[in-house]
Amino acid sequence: MDAHSHAPTSLEALAVFVSGNVCGDPSLLCDSAATLETAGPQSITLVDAADRLHLLAKSQAAAAVVPQGTGGIDRPTIEVDDVHAAFAAIVRHFRPQRAAAAVGVSGQAAVDPTAVIGAGCQIHPFAVIGADVVLGENVTVHAGARIAAGCRVGSGSVVHSGATLYDDTVLGARVIVHANAVLGAHGFGYKVVEGHYELSAQLGWVEIGDDVEIGAGTTIDRGTYGPTTIGAGTKIDNQVMIAHNCRIGRHNMICSQVGVAGSTSTGDWVVMAGQVGVRDHVHIGDGAVLGARSGVSNDVPAKTTVLGEPAIELRERKLQLATMTKLPEMRKQLKGLLERMAALEAEDPCGRQEAA
Repeated sequence: MDAHSHAPTSLEALAVFVSGNVCGDPSLLCDSAATLETAGPQSITLVDAADRLHLLAKSQAAAAVVPQGTGGIDRPTIEVDDVHAAFAAIVRHFRPQRAAAAVGVSGQAAVDPTAVIGAGCQIHPFAVIGADVVLGENVTVHAGARIAAGCRVGSGSVVHSGATLYDDTVLGARVIVHANAVLGAHGFGYKVVEGHYELSAQLGWVEIGDDVEIGAGTTIDRGTYGPTTIGAGTKIDNQVMIAHNCRIGRHNMICSQVGVAGSTSTGDWVVMAGQVGVRDHVHIGDGAVLGARSGVSNDVPAKTTVLGEPAIELRERKLQLATMTKLPEMRKQLKGLLERMAALEAEDPCGRQEAA
């Protein structure tokens, strides 16, 4: 057990800690919390649904956190109302999160004298804060992050190492920008002038609402003349591309490797699963769900689930997929029919029918 681990704790003490009920030996000691697959003989694990309880038989775990009302099983348990909330608390008990040391404004950071730094900000070594930047209270800028001229960063926001905010990017309150994300780069817009490509106007900016999280390696391009916007509460996974002039609504969930082309808009509570591609100038309605690897080339109505390339309504896509699974059998049947027809024609080459 490393220095970051907690001492062994009884099941009774853990149950009190998470307001749960012990079934089995309350004096059982656990020294760690782990998943079913990785738990050792002194670990406590979790089973979050009754239909997964059979998986516990293959685990070495000494005990498990289970849903309320599970009843007696082959090892001690703690029954709780919310398995994941309770198990997360137990994990933090055994492996407390490391507290970041307060650095204030590091002398090794490059902070322009015109920047306005709010109370409680933490600016780590080698961060760069440009001219006329305004940081609200309790903003954290990690080592190597770059916040360019004119940016505004709301209170409680965090910009992780290597992230870059181009000129005039606006972050709301409590925004998290993970490592190596790029906000406000030029959009991919060109026109042909006298036999060569010329970059179109890049006079806009990026504006991020409150409580947005932006994953590592994600890029959001600036607008042509106005802002590219991300609505409050939206969560964006790693390695997502959102192009110039897009208007993403509130509380969207955008998963890894999604690409959204320019001037596309979404409503609220839209879900885009992994590797979705959305063409330019379309609108995705409130509550729509775009299934993994969908290729979206037209507007998607509100509360509609689509799948496939091209993306179509889920029920229709399922019918297509079901039909495709029958193709080998249908091919075999067709081959048999053709053989029967050939045999009949061989018996009567002219196709004559017997007289009545």
